[in-house]
Amino acid sequence: MRFADRVAFVTGGSRGIGKAIVEKFAGEGAKVAVIDINERALHDTTQALREQGYEVFGTVADVTDRKQVEQAVAETVDRFGRVDILVNNAGVIRDNLLFKMTDEDWQTVMNVHLTGAFNAARAVQKDMVDNGYGRIINISSTSALGNRGQANYSTAKAGLQGFTKTLAIELGKFGITVNAVAPGFIETDMTRATAERIGISFEELVKHSVSQIPVGRSGKPEDIANAVAFFADEASSFVNGQVLYVAGGPKN
Repeated sequence: MRFADRVAFVTGGSRGIGKAIVEKFAGEGAKVAVIDINERALHDTTQALREQGYEVFGTVADVTDRKQVEQAVAETVDRFGRVDILVNNAGVIRDNLLFKMTDEDWQTVMNVHLTGAFNAARAVQKDMVDNGYGRIINISSTSALGNRGQANYSTAKAGLQGFTKTLAIELGKFGITVNAVAPGFIETDMTRATAERIGISFEELVKHSVSQIPVGRSGKPEDIANAVAFFADEASSFVNGQVLYVAGGPKN
């Protein structure tokens, strides 16, 4: 129960990697606030966790809307008293080759990943500074190193790494560490959408991906949750401004 008496705030926490992160924190004693734009998935995830006896608060909010994020953070502080851990997980893909990519494809991905992370980090930092403690974990991707058909997503995820290192410098003296986890191939709805986009079955995509992964298996959402938990731990206080590639082998 290493997160007992801690409060975590997770964006995009109702499915996939985000859901696994929420379950990890709740299972290890944290009170957890979750925001998502998918009302049905949010309800199902939070309800299931409450039925297991966990303290979980969920509210519909769009990370690209500053006021909605600030309101969700304020509600979390009112309910749980503080925010100790922020995980910027909310994300979308709008994959396409550059010559086919629309302005909307580009801007949507930038808004969710970059503006969303900025809105959430700015909203929680005052409470963390006042408390002299905080952990911010941004979910990047191995796509930050470049990936065909993902000019928007790759750029956004690379931007999150720069955001991570800058906040680590600014906030470290207040007892707040800021790190990033960069997943490789993880079996989620998002990677299923990738398979559909490129016109192959998900099983074919998994098989091809595993053939390129040194550990010989694909990643699961729980693999990312474990890495996030490492950065969120009190014992990780001297780890700051780092990007951890969780991809089954060298990526950087």
